Amino acid sequence: MKYELYKEVALAVDVPEHHFKKGDIATVVDYLTAQDNGEPGLALEFFNTLGDTVEVLFLPESSVEPLAADEIWHARHFVETAEAA
Repeated sequence: MKYELYKEVALAVDVPEHHFKKGDIATVVDYLTAQDNGEPGLALEFFNTLGDTVEVLFLPESSVEPLAADEIWHARHFVETAEAA
């Protein structure tokens, strides 16, 4: 599925090494292709609830899913590193 640039998507998987969870919302900011297997990928920008960028990750397209009309936004505490806890 081709996701539109600058549209929100939801993670379809946990990304524990970056402290993101399935369902977290990100904005598509670029299209990429994995060098090792040619899988389509996305550059995803994650924001906190105040609109500040938390991180930009490069993930396979299969790691995200479109938002649906029957879903609601949810806030949770985010800790980037153990030092920030």
